[in-house]
Amino acid sequence: MSWAIFGILVSLVSFGVAAYFYYWVKSLPTAEGSISEIGNLIRKGAFTFLSREYRILSIFVGVVSILMLIFFPQPLWKGNILTNLGMVIAYILGSVFSGLAGYIGISIATIANVKAASAAREGLAPSFMAGFRGGAVMGMAVVGTSLFGASILYIFTNDPNIVLAFSFGASSLALFAKAGGGIYTKTADIAADLIGKVELEIPEDDPRNPAVIADNVGDNVGDVAGMGADLFDSNIAAIAAAIVIALPLGQIDLLFCFASLGLLASIIGVLFSKVGENGDPNAALNRGTYITCGIFTVFTLAATLIFNLEFRLWVATIVGMVVGVIIGLTSDYFTGDDKKPVKYVAEASKSGPAFTILSGISYGLLSSLPSLAGIGAASLLAYKICEPLGEGYPVMGISMAAIGMLSIVGMIMSNDAYGPIVDNARGLAEMCGLGDQVLEITDQLDAAGNTSKAITKGFAIGAAGLTVIALLAAFREIVFEYTGELVSFDLMDPLVLFGALIGTVVPAVFSAMLMMGVNRNSQLMVDEIHRQFDTIEGLREGKEGVQPEYEKCIDIATVGAIKELIPAGLTSIIITLIIGFVGGVKAIGGFLSGNILSGLLLAMLMSNAGGLWDNAKKYIEAGNCGGKGSDAHKAAVIGDTVGDPFKDTAGPSINTQITVVSLVSSLAAVLFITYSLF
Repeated sequence: MSWAIFGILVSLVSFGVAAYFYYWVKSLPTAEGSISEIGNLIRKGAFTFLSREYRILSIFVGVVSILMLIFFPQPLWKGNILTNLGMVIAYILGSVFSGLAGYIGISIATIANVKAASAAREGLAPSFMAGFRGGAVMGMAVVGTSLFGASILYIFTNDPNIVLAFSFGASSLALFAKAGGGIYTKTADIAADLIGKVELEIPEDDPRNPAVIADNVGDNVGDVAGMGADLFDSNIAAIAAAIVIALPLGQIDLLFCFASLGLLASIIGVLFSKVGENGDPNAALNRGTYITCGIFTVFTLAATLIFNLEFRLWVATIVGMVVGVIIGLTSDYFTGDDKKPVKYVAEASKSGPAFTILSGISYGLLSSLPSLAGIGAASLLAYKICEPLGEGYPVMGISMAAIGMLSIVGMIMSNDAYGPIVDNARGLAEMCGLGDQVLEITDQLDAAGNTSKAITKGFAIGAAGLTVIALLAAFREIVFEYTGELVSFDLMDPLVLFGALIGTVVPAVFSAMLMMGVNRNSQLMVDEIHRQFDTIEGLREGKEGVQPEYEKCIDIATVGAIKELIPAGLTSIIITLIIGFVGGVKAIGGFLSGNILSGLLLAMLMSNAGGLWDNAKKYIEAGNCGGKGSDAHKAAVIGDTVGDPFKDTAGPSINTQITVVSLVSSLAAVLFITYSLF
């Protein structure tokens, strides 16, 4: 209990650091000219989408709350109304906290983009600090909120099911926020690129392009709000699973100790992250991550020795952290614009878009091997390291490896949010004519941001992988508590095989629904862009005083994303419930196993292939393989438009999907035991 209180105190410190960075960024000067006006258009568009999305999601939360009150964890006619009511309150709190993380992210990102572009007039270092500290507001708020919520709920209820309900609230909202934001951002990005770069051969952020503001809005609602909700979900899900497993073993103190020290290490790491005037932004971001890892290792080792905590669990935690860094470095190798895969795909683009697609898919598939092998190795090592401690400890080791991988999530989230902030800053610099020197600086910052986004996506998928393995163990623990039977998931059992086959295909169906949504909406926006160029006199020529109707494209992206976000997420949840009520807990065990394995493979493939195509395009735009306007460039842009929904819509949404179905399974375990057909 004392370490849970310590978790609350560290969370409050993180809120203080977030507030300090927020006002520090806000106080920076803004360049003269149209930058404030365009920045306000982006901010208004982002908040318009967020408010409309949250209105729809509040209805979903209300419906689920009523169902939970009636059925979870047991039907009212069999259970206790106060228990069910506690679950509902925790679920609503999780949803609200997840939504709050997205709101805070949008709030700071749409200020920091203007400040980073303006600061680039003074040099690279001030612009980097504006972008990174803007991202750090998100990092501190997300991790502080998840640890604060879990600590408070555990202190007041001492009930792991309440924390699971809180996690389900965060995860379900994250699923829809990530899907909706991903559909929005790629609808605008694809349409803007195809018309601007391929058809008209105008710059990426040319103000004549009607989709350019919607594209910049999308960076915020997809990569900031969506990714924030995603990592909030992974962090709280890892804590929830660990509580379920740790409580019978009496290891709750160790869990909250390590989670709190992870946040404290991230706070110190972001405070000391800086870059010199002629420094490398990418190296600065990586250095901050390594420093945070080192601080976490030292702090947790000291706590283990001083407070006589279980040493083997500490080793399992560090294994998870190290594997998380390795997965990030793997993503960096396959997506970095200075690495061989990107250069090879850029060369292949000279032969046409078919070769761009084939080479990118091939490298994406290859990239999944070291990442999935890393997750498997972390699970195996953590299990074996803790096996001598006795029954229950091996799976506790896996859950602590997940905590270890997420221990530095405050720093990871800061790096991730930095990416879309400096991407927007680069767009603002071009639209507002801030000069070639500012463009050169923001291009350098943007390139580092692309690499950091690829690394953090790989990290998020890896963390989700270990988390859902821990959640599978938590599901089995809940079944054991209720039935006294330690259920096994043998593929020779037809119920398990039935569940596994269905579970394997769900991530593919989920991804297809999201990408089809992007496809439909992008076509609508392409038609709108054509209409404006054909009917607005002087727009194509850039006649002074002539502006496109930006709001029309923003509205298409908003309405389309809202329309598409519910079906995909709801389908995954409904299929989970059907499998449970038909095949019971054995079928659910197989379903979760299949869902986890195929989900991780698809997520890693799409995330890395998408990042690879994006940076191959940027590598060509830097003057290689023919440069801008060449046939290779046009082929690379087409590859990038395929990669956009891969890396920013479907790929990063899958890890949230597998977390949601795992939590639904744990919460509904008693119902599946009681009412399944077989």
